[in-house]
Amino acid sequence: MALGQNEKTANIEHMLLDFTVRIEKNPTGWRAVVVNLSRLRPDNQRAQQLRIAANTFEGLVRHFEGQIFLLQSSDIAFLCKDADVVAVDNAVNKVRFLFGDDPLAAHMDDVQNDGFSTWYDLSRDYVKFAAYVKQILEEEQRRQKRLASIAGDVQKSTRLPMDPTALAELIGVIGRADLTNVLRRQSICAIAPGEAPKPIYRELYVSIPDLRDAVMPKRDIASDRWLFQYLTQTLDKRVLALLRRNDDSALTHSYALNLNIATLLSPDFQAFDQSLRSGSRGSIVIELEKVDIFNDLGAYLFARDFVRERGYRVCLDGVTALTLPYIDRERLGLDLVKVFWSPDLGDAERVGRSAEVRAAIERVGRSRVIIARCDDADAVRFGHDCGVQLFQGRHIDKLLAASGNTTFKGRLAAPAQVAAAR
Repeated sequence: MALGQNEKTANIEHMLLDFTVRIEKNPTGWRAVVVNLSRLRPDNQRAQQLRIAANTFEGLVRHFEGQIFLLQSSDIAFLCKDADVVAVDNAVNKVRFLFGDDPLAAHMDDVQNDGFSTWYDLSRDYVKFAAYVKQILEEEQRRQKRLASIAGDVQKSTRLPMDPTALAELIGVIGRADLTNVLRRQSICAIAPGEAPKPIYRELYVSIPDLRDAVMPKRDIASDRWLFQYLTQTLDKRVLALLRRNDDSALTHSYALNLNIATLLSPDFQAFDQSLRSGSRGSIVIELEKVDIFNDLGAYLFARDFVRERGYRVCLDGVTALTLPYIDRERLGLDLVKVFWSPDLGDAERVGRSAEVRAAIERVGRSRVIIARCDDADAVRFGHDCGVQLFQGRHIDKLLAASGNTTFKGRLAAPAQVAAAR
């Protein structure tokens, strides 16, 4: 498998060309699929996302003769011989799901050539595919020459990228620092039409910008996804340690923690779990990120079963209007799904998109959906139109402050009550 983007100039493209040339003598049975991730929005082309996408094809490589190439352009080229087309198509759709919040991956008109992926049957399309490979090699060579020519003139960002040495220093500081100054709380509220918000539970999280400004202002601590994920695991442990101390009586129930799956399987979480009072777990929500879940589905299933057996609720965080239609809440064993509000949902010109989201909310369960990142009243109006009554965001904070109702009822009761009435 030829993964990676740190090789010397166009090395991956050279390897793909060499592999393609070797197939030329006997292309029968060979198929190539190019997943066009270079057409995604730039924020969907982070290194970790691309690695996870490429790893989706690893199982096929083990069962069929083939090779994976993660190109410098961010595209993935997968070549295989006598592979089951359905299995390859399933792998492509798994990658599509990972980037479901991107317009490129939103719809499937023709699964095999819809802009997201391009398929080649090399027994008849070899010349066409070979021309494509030569083209991307030439493009990468030109890009490298341009980069080399301007390298001396490029100004560095005011914040330096994260590296292992800086990460080790940051973790050391975090180990000694009092994180209460950067620990934030935001309420998830039930809002019925025409009524004031009623706080159900709080989400506890570490403010990364505030942590950076306080501890390491000259570094972009989120610049490397893998290092940042390791950092968040360290922050998970510190937050759990703070909660074990139980200094704040308001945090004995009705709150949510956004944790890594690795944290749920660690001794730190077990120690936190043992520190809880009997019956309090049912009012605690564990939020998990989409990418973390699908990076290791087996680990997720194990961790999910463990926390649900202990009584915790499980919430899928970071779902967008584009990825929501692909969520099967019951099969994933989720209690709640948090959907990020997007202003285009309220745009009259996007009626089709709104209808699709409404149908997806019905499948997930209206009482199981939280509309998050609500920055204006349009988010609440759209949620009410879809039958959703749980909301989170800056606009909700303002409504809550204006109402003066900041009393939590002590249990995460509203979702269950609404579900029972559904």
